[in-house]
Amino acid sequence: MSFDYSTVQYRSLEAKSVVITGGASGIGEEMVRAFVAQGARVSFIDIAREAGAALAGETGAAFHACDVADIPALREVLARIEGDAGGVDVLVNNAGRDDRHDMAEVEPDYWRRALALNLDHQFFATQAVSKGMAARGAGSVIMLGSISWMRGRPGMVGYTTAKAAINGMTRTLARELGPAGIRVNCIVPGAILTERQKQLWLTPELNQQFLDLQALKFRLDASHVARMALFLGSDESGGCTGANFIVDAGLTQN
Repeated sequence: MSFDYSTVQYRSLEAKSVVITGGASGIGEEMVRAFVAQGARVSFIDIAREAGAALAGETGAAFHACDVADIPALREVLARIEGDAGGVDVLVNNAGRDDRHDMAEVEPDYWRRALALNLDHQFFATQAVSKGMAARGAGSVIMLGSISWMRGRPGMVGYTTAKAAINGMTRTLARELGPAGIRVNCIVPGAILTERQKQLWLTPELNQQFLDLQALKFRLDASHVARMALFLGSDESGGCTGANFIVDAGLTQN
């Protein structure tokens, strides 16, 4: 069941044009629901056509099918959204895949795909919408990182490398785009309980390990990340740029 986002209303988000990549499932799906609940005009991009169409029908958000690793296609979709919505006020670069892989078995094609899925599109999507944001003198870009690189998690070096790079990208783009009134921040989620996690690798032992390591003794879900995205997309975070906003229940304290 989705979180009740009516407890806090960010009036500055009403009627704003918001784009979310990877919005058909998991954290992205929750962000779609969260921004729609705030009265924003939400467009989301995902490769999963069936799930995307279903979420669009349920929420009224506009769905655009696209593989974000296909940069020409991504640019075309973003241009279409800008034309339909009259611009983009908030961009959430959420799409990614935290696939596990053995370092010894990684080949160049797999490596490039890992970076394309988790890093490249965050830059090129930002590049695509920044010109319009600059013309209006305002905009919020929200990157998605991960504490996995901070903790040096093994078995996912392509993913952690991409997520570490996003930290540097966020800081550089914040400096580069700040004079035009564009803010660039990064949400860094911890161990977020999603259906994908439950289906692929969550065990009772791993679940308990997360709880033991966290300062807060409950499992985080996608709504905790979505609520941070609402704040960073709104005018209430107007003084924030170039920063990591860690949502991990204190996991990185260990």
